[in-house]
Amino acid sequence: MHEAELLLGILVATLRAATPLMLAGFGELITERSGVLNLGVEGMMLMGAACGFIGTMLSGSLLVGFIVAMIAGAALALLFGVLTLTLMSNQVATGLALTIFGIGFSALVGVKWVGTPLAGLASSIWPHLSKAPPLVQQLMLIDPVVWIALLVPVAASWFIYRTRAGLILRAVGESHDVAHALGYSVLRIRYLAVLFGGAMSGLGGAYLSLSYTPMWTENMVAGRGWIAVALVVFSTWKPLWLALGALLFGLVTIAQFQAEGLGLDVSPNLLAMLPYLATVAVLVLISRDATRLKLNAPAALGRPFHATA
Repeated sequence: MHEAELLLGILVATLRAATPLMLAGFGELITERSGVLNLGVEGMMLMGAACGFIGTMLSGSLLVGFIVAMIAGAALALLFGVLTLTLMSNQVATGLALTIFGIGFSALVGVKWVGTPLAGLASSIWPHLSKAPPLVQQLMLIDPVVWIALLVPVAASWFIYRTRAGLILRAVGESHDVAHALGYSVLRIRYLAVLFGGAMSGLGGAYLSLSYTPMWTENMVAGRGWIAVALVVFSTWKPLWLALGALLFGLVTIAQFQAEGLGLDVSPNLLAMLPYLATVAVLVLISRDATRLKLNAPAALGRPFHATA
């Protein structure tokens, strides 16, 4: 029974750690499939985490908190869209500025809420969670947002490869000029993709502050937004590979806690570095095969679209 509890605990912890990466990663995947490169995922996740927490505390409803977080993420994405799609500013520079803005503004709006405790999502759904048997407790920690994150890869794969809308999205990402010549509104499609990416990033951030570690602290996303962007490249823009990558990084993330629980004599600082070291290692390995990246990346990724009559 002890081994079963350990394995189930590792599985549940991996799923929970992978959830924010999965949500934000798929938001960025859809955005990049439309030909837009948004490097502001970290900032949008932080705004989602802060606004979702504040929304929950003011309304008393976790559902309201998650909705507010998605709106906050989408609002920041809309700002990015106006700057890059309408005003045609540089997407890389604007995305980096968006992250800096998100870090600063989330700290500003959340300053009075730092360290405030909150009943997490699982505890709210199951008020008597602490009294349940250990195995049942682990299963109950798989909350609805985790299930949503597990369904997202299937839904995204179906949408991208099996629907007409997904075909149009890919067409815009591959050649916006051709898509425009065929009568499709490139800017409208890209705006919708950018807004979806922002909402998913906001949801991923809210999961951190409302369920994973139910409280608000400054910069609590701790680089997960950058890992989500890296996962899109790691997956070569393919949904199922992105899901596997998120689960892998989720497993690496919890390694420090499992190592401490097993009594391994390893520096906690080294273990805390593992997700970021793994990100760098994966990107180095992928970048060695430049041909593979070029073949799979959307051809119009990062290129501004100039509408013609």
